[in-house]
Amino acid sequence: MYTASSALLDALTDANVSYIFANFGSDHPALVEAIAEARANGRPIPEVITCPNEMVGMSAAHGFWQASGVAQAVVVHVECGTQALAGAVHNAAKGRAPMMIFAGASPFTQDGELKGSRNEFIQWIQDVHDQRGIVRGYTKYDNELRTGFNVKDIVNRALQLAYSDPKGPVYLMGAREVMEQEVPPKPSVRMWPPVQAAGLTKQSVAMLGEALRKSRRPLVVTTYLGRNEAAFNALVEFSHRAGAGVLESVPTWLNFPHSNPMYQGNHWNHPWQNKALASADLVLVIDSDVPWIPAHNRPAPDVPIFHIDVDPLKTQMPLWHIDATASWQADAATALSELNEWLTDNPIEPDDIAGRADHWRMLHEARAGELAALEKEPEDGVITSEFAVACLREEIGDDALFVNEGISNYHTVFNHLRRSDPLTVFTSGGGSLGYNGGAAIGVKLASPEKTVVALCGDGSYMFSVPSSVHWMAARYQTPFLQIVFNNRGWKSPKLSTLAVHPDGFASRANSIDVSFDPPPDYAGIAAAAGGAHGKQVRNPAEVRVAIREALEVVRTQKRCAVLDIWISHL
Repeated sequence: MYTASSALLDALTDANVSYIFANFGSDHPALVEAIAEARANGRPIPEVITCPNEMVGMSAAHGFWQASGVAQAVVVHVECGTQALAGAVHNAAKGRAPMMIFAGASPFTQDGELKGSRNEFIQWIQDVHDQRGIVRGYTKYDNELRTGFNVKDIVNRALQLAYSDPKGPVYLMGAREVMEQEVPPKPSVRMWPPVQAAGLTKQSVAMLGEALRKSRRPLVVTTYLGRNEAAFNALVEFSHRAGAGVLESVPTWLNFPHSNPMYQGNHWNHPWQNKALASADLVLVIDSDVPWIPAHNRPAPDVPIFHIDVDPLKTQMPLWHIDATASWQADAATALSELNEWLTDNPIEPDDIAGRADHWRMLHEARAGELAALEKEPEDGVITSEFAVACLREEIGDDALFVNEGISNYHTVFNHLRRSDPLTVFTSGGGSLGYNGGAAIGVKLASPEKTVVALCGDGSYMFSVPSSVHWMAARYQTPFLQIVFNNRGWKSPKLSTLAVHPDGFASRANSIDVSFDPPPDYAGIAAAAGGAHGKQVRNPAEVRVAIREALEVVRTQKRCAVLDIWISHL
């Protein structure tokens, strides 16, 4: 029997979905049956990944897309499972990660009128007024499947919206009776492409090009341009042709080669003026939600600011503004290619390019010296995160992918990994902690030949639901190295409090209720849940050996490894 659920599976297969990250419930008998029927008859469908925790499952879909560029599916249980997606919905929305969420719904009949009618007490309790409303503020599209006859059309429309810039998650739901409905198979029609990327007008390119020619210290500020390898490469060419430095502001991707002398580092919540931004006489903001925090850091007065973004108005942010001379909604790769072509036809004088490059190179080299000093092995016996990441960089080589949820060590991970290849370092793009473990599973599924490393704080480790993460990693053979920077608590709330009340009562208090003393056995949790290798590291002299041993376990034994690295107490 071919049902609405069968059509859903076929639509996902047609859309190149490889995995369904699933947490099944009483609303999914039709889908479970359709999966079993397809397997029995040899019909191709996406592989099901059982996810004991919904946020982990959605984070895995997020990571898979980041490493592959292909959106995946997440299946959850009615409104309870929708709520259990928790912060992963926020992260996907803010990180502009396309994926399709499907949730069942309580049956709408109760006397056996239709197949799938209510037969469990929970189906009255889980019947809510607006299930889709739970996530409506975070999704690009939501809809309810009301008949099996147009399931493929609804799925295709949802994914078309998910893939169109600015990308994001979509949400569908369907009651048991609808998903059990028998329907005739519908031929697959691949005519639902995402909206094509837009560029700049010729007049806009010329205006920006002329401004660049007049500039002496142009600077690009970006956050998520690097999600597109073509944009990454176009930015490298643009930097060369314009003599422009590149500054990452709270980067969610690797946006520019960190070895390139035009690279000016990454700025996060640091409460000081960035030297590169202060020295710029033209700023081009490309794909950035927070190019600077004006209370501490901003361009010099009267510096012209130009803004190119897939989402220039930031419609999901009630308060947002930069003093842009001009702003365009455009695809970064397309716009930069147009600017590169204009600069080819209207080249800047070589001496001018050399003078600009010398300025940025000087700042780049000064910064490199500062970072190198931080990487020295500590003499006081306390491991620093800078030293630990430098050791990881030296041991791991170039062929690896990294998930960064270091929180107060976000910048440390970017600074000291020193990666130069696109699509090699990922963050959630949002502010809800717990992404790293599930994301590492998704990245490994998308790139099984790569070594995957997740770097996180001890707080974000616990938020990641490690018992589910490491069970899934063992079950689905997605081994990765997880490094936990253990400062015995939440450091970021402490930093936030001190930034507002530097001399207040909290600054003098023995405790502000953010410590994890004594800390859990983080490595032991992973070992118990998934047979992971685990080690607690407290001595700087042990760091390199521990990393080498952990990488050997991941690469040859195909098991996860968790290193609980103790750094200075928060």
